[in-house]
Amino acid sequence: MASNGAATTGPSAEQVLGLALAEMEYKVEMFNKLTRTCFDKCVEKRYKEAELHMGENSCFDRCTSKYFLVTNLVGHLLSPNRPPM
Repeated sequence: MASNGAATTGPSAEQVLGLALAEMEYKVEMFNKLTRTCFDKCVEKRYKEAELHMGENSCFDRCTSKYFLVTNLVGHLLSPNRPPM
């Protein structure tokens, strides 16, 4: 309890909106990096077909999975709530 009798309030609507905007910008940036990285790695530079072939699909699947796994692992390791090792 506060000694002066004032109730503590949460973040303002402006702060919440700012955090939501920052999170959305982060997600867009992560999606763009993921797409660019996996596309460069998995898709042949000379387009032969309009659709991805089986090897490209498999590569893109694995690349995407690894990208999210590493991103989540790094986020967890940098988390302030992480217990000490």
